[in-house]
Amino acid sequence: MNLALFDLDNTLLAGDSDFEWAQFLIGKGVLDREVHEARNIEFFEHYKAGTLDIHAFLDFQLAPLARHARAELDAWHREFLATRIRPLISPAARALVQSHAEAGDLLAIVTATNSFVTGPIAREFGIPHLIATIPAQENGRFTGKPRGMPSFREGKITRVDAWLESHGLWLGSFEQSWFYSDSHNDLPLLEKVTNPVAVDADATLAQVAVERGWPHISLRG
Repeated sequence: MNLALFDLDNTLLAGDSDFEWAQFLIGKGVLDREVHEARNIEFFEHYKAGTLDIHAFLDFQLAPLARHARAELDAWHREFLATRIRPLISPAARALVQSHAEAGDLLAIVTATNSFVTGPIAREFGIPHLIATIPAQENGRFTGKPRGMPSFREGKITRVDAWLESHGLWLGSFEQSWFYSDSHNDLPLLEKVTNPVAVDADATLAQVAVERGWPHISLRG
């Protein structure tokens, strides 16, 4: 058995589920457009630049979850998945996941986006394991705060190691391991696997891929 890890946003998806979720809520009138749209874009630009303050971002991202009942959030997410996310999933992305599944590999999505947003997307791909930032809950309602270490930059390594450890495994348990990502923010984890793969990469990661001879593929179209 080998290991295949996938970043989600702008990798398996031709877009960013974090950004799309906020824009979806703005479109429904749940969030105020004037207040939230500029802030959403600002955080997205900081992420792309590698300057994101993950804790400030999570305060922004998770706050709306705390203001609504879970049943209402789940209903919105079903609409979000159908209207915003499925159109961002290409046949090539589904085929890549399927090829690793058919090979018998252990599959997981590793994403900084919170597990409420990304859990149904992982299931849409048929990927059984999700390593994501965890939004804390109390008595069935979200608190608006994260629980534990965010799955971001070096935090992805810590979270993957803990997940594997819970299964009695470590990265060295696998003869071959893959991580697919678009972002230079994921360089720490890309450097840990035997087969790092750049996917529709940002300029920084694309340059690193050229310098190190990593494959660079596209899942768009």
